[in-house]
Amino acid sequence: MPEHEIEPVPGLPERLPAGEGIVWQGSPAWWPFARRAMHLKGLGFYFLALVAWHLVESVMAGGSLLAALAGPSMSVVLASLCLVILAFIGRAAARATLYTITNRRVVLRVGVALPMTINIPFSAVQSASVRRHADGTEDIVLALLPEHRVSMVALWPHLRPWRMGRPEPMLRGLPVSAGASQVLSRMLAASAQMAAPAVAAEPARRPVRLPDEAVA
Repeated sequence: MPEHEIEPVPGLPERLPAGEGIVWQGSPAWWPFARRAMHLKGLGFYFLALVAWHLVESVMAGGSLLAALAGPSMSVVLASLCLVILAFIGRAAARATLYTITNRRVVLRVGVALPMTINIPFSAVQSASVRRHADGTEDIVLALLPEHRVSMVALWPHLRPWRMGRPEPMLRGLPVSAGASQVLSRMLAASAQMAAPAVAAEPARRPVRLPDEAVA
């Protein structure tokens, strides 16, 4: 997980060794990335519920509807400002992100103020799955073997939500048309086939395809 300022190859802190090559590169679509990574939808409903509760409380206390509407105006302004700031942070994070798939690993170049790269070799991947969304994007989740761990602080928000004990890296907000999941599926299958002779006596530890899980 090296920090770096200069990239000899876009998305990579150093040139790839002999025999390794880039097979796919791409960045998130910023709005789907920001909306899901910053939980904008959930926060929007939360703020809306607070305003609605204030309105109901004011009316039930005997106030007029006009007075009730005037009361939470500052709350609406502050809530809107909060959502705009979070969306801006998400946009900056998405624009600074570059995901790379080689024939041996997945590399995540992340970070706005201080770019860093996280290398995830295929040998560390226990399983992979893709979640497709109604907006035409997908999130690819990588579950790692127990002996491999990643830093939540370094990888956020490129993590599967609510997995605190064993953080799972996630390639967020990629357009389905970019074909990242298909490429990764082929590379994992090829890696498993190459490793098969060395682990012939062991059960397979990771799938060679990415099961789809549709998410609205």
